[in-house]
Amino acid sequence: MNGMSSGWQARAIQIGSVAALFLLWDFVGERKLINAILLPAPRAVFWKFVALAQTSALYTHLFVTLMELVLGFLIAAAAGLSLGYFIGRSRYGTMVFEPLLAGVFAVPIVIFLPIFLLFFGIGPSSKIAFGATYAFFPIVLNTIGGISQVDDRYVRVARAMGADDMQMFRRVLLPAALPVIVTGLRIGCIIGFLSIIGSEMIAGIEGLGSQIVRLGEAMNTAEMFAYILFVIFFAIILNTGLSHLQARFAIPGDGR
Repeated sequence: MNGMSSGWQARAIQIGSVAALFLLWDFVGERKLINAILLPAPRAVFWKFVALAQTSALYTHLFVTLMELVLGFLIAAAAGLSLGYFIGRSRYGTMVFEPLLAGVFAVPIVIFLPIFLLFFGIGPSSKIAFGATYAFFPIVLNTIGGISQVDDRYVRVARAMGADDMQMFRRVLLPAALPVIVTGLRIGCIIGFLSIIGSEMIAGIEGLGSQIVRLGEAMNTAEMFAYILFVIFFAIILNTGLSHLQARFAIPGDGR
């Protein structure tokens, strides 16, 4: 009961914080404390959002961004899970490659965006490759961590019972490491989405990010904020869905 009460309290605080932010925004807009060109009133943004939702332009750009995200995530997941599994099976490989990959991940990969543009062009291919690169690291690192931390006793018992490599993977390694791996997939998907939006804003001709920049340059800030709100709502939906998926694979008793 206390857990339910705490959950409702947390939800109320979250909703109240968002409501307070919108009330402050509305107050600033109504009092014209900031130029409407720089910060349009929430009502203007809302009606732009409603009008935008009835046009095909929004969904065209959404489709481009979603396509880039799905393809980038699939590439990152395939590479990250495969490499993470093979590295995680070896203590020596984990000792050598895990710090190396973590060190590379600490480098702001956005500085290499011009290289992606040179190799893949300004179209969706560069955004897919860039998003896949960013998403790859949390996936491979979590996979290494999950596989390498499986209790050796389980492995020895399975071997003693005659388990082959495939049975070892399906019956022992994967179930034990799955919660950590799913966490890596969730983080990778979110980071991939953010990197794709960012790359579209820096060098894109299609997608939600490119539209935000184009509208900002044209000083059409009400519609720009409508796109920003749409991206925020989409990110919330994506994160909520992935969080529920992650919770299904949570380790019993870990508090989630």
